[in-house]
Amino acid sequence: MTAAAWILLLAGVLLAGGVAGFVVGRARRAAATRRPVGPTVAALVSRVTHSSHSGIVVLNHFGDVVLHNPRAIELGLVRNHQVDPRARKAAELARETGDPVEIDLSPLEGRTGRGPTAVLGEVRLLGDGFTVVDAADESDAVRLEATRRDFVANVSHELKTPVGAMALLAEALLDAVDDPDEVDRFANKILREATRLGTLVTELIALSRLQGAERLPELHVVEVDKVVADALSRTQAAAESAGIDIATDGPSGLLVLGDRTLLVTALSNLLDNAIAYSSPGSPVSVSRRLAGGYAEIAVTDRGIGIAPEEQQRVFERFYRVDKARSRATGGTGLGLAIVKHVAANHGGEVKLWSKPGTGSTFTLRVPAQPAEPTTEPAATRSDTPTPVGSEHGGAL
Repeated sequence: MTAAAWILLLAGVLLAGGVAGFVVGRARRAAATRRPVGPTVAALVSRVTHSSHSGIVVLNHFGDVVLHNPRAIELGLVRNHQVDPRARKAAELARETGDPVEIDLSPLEGRTGRGPTAVLGEVRLLGDGFTVVDAADESDAVRLEATRRDFVANVSHELKTPVGAMALLAEALLDAVDDPDEVDRFANKILREATRLGTLVTELIALSRLQGAERLPELHVVEVDKVVADALSRTQAAAESAGIDIATDGPSGLLVLGDRTLLVTALSNLLDNAIAYSSPGSPVSVSRRLAGGYAEIAVTDRGIGIAPEEQQRVFERFYRVDKARSRATGGTGLGLAIVKHVAANHGGEVKLWSKPGTGSTFTLRVPAQPAEPTTEPAATRSDTPTPVGSEHGGAL
């Protein structure tokens, strides 16, 4: 072959190679543009597992941990790369039966602080000898169920007491039908028990509405001074009967957005509580002020006070600091619980400062409304009574 022929053959090979490379490169670029951009399915599954609110642990047929998420460690399912022995046994049972196994993985030791107290889960088969443990923190649900049981038990007890007393008094009344004085005495006792029963039912209904899904009535701008005046009027008879004078500061001009009836009920309950736990002749005061965008109404007494370990519990339903005194005054144990929920439903709160032997201050705080223009000068706060032993409205 001549030199010219070799040159032409080489040029043809190079040209063909260039064309082939161009075509292959273009095909690869086209395929690259069609390939999905972003994480793979495996990466997405890993993200879902690690972001789950449930604790997830995958075990092999030996019961060893092959995969777990951070939540599993927080719930105590995995410690030092070892699964909880209860979960391991449940996995063995699931492999034997082929059915899911429900399991209680709650901490065995006493858990303090904010850690979970009730961890419930399920062990399921994944195939090829692998199992998955899926557990969640059910502490709130367990506490709610316990609260519900306690509430039903307390309601049953509280209702049974006046009903039983009325039945016995009615029998005594029938036996004393020929004695007018005894008839009058037993009739008055029946009336007191009936009044107590009616109050208890009314407060139970109010508390149920405040805690349930029922919406509050339409809210209006309410004058704090009128709420105080109505509450004082409602509790005047009880204060006079106990020999207690209630002092108040001057008008505040404060406004809040809320339901006037509920706010009066809440403040009346605080006043009734102060009267019930104060000695005859002991002073009780009501003060108002604007603090941090909240209208505050404080009720201060110089009664028996509340021990620190009981201060968190006084807002629980049916809890009484002094059961004998509360029974004697006809208390239901629901008053402060109603105050707490009225405040919460108005976007506020109730605070407590107390010292045994010195007295207590309960402060109802509700978001304040801007004051409407008025020609009357705003009241100063220099005349606000100071709660005994503490700054006004001290927190727990």
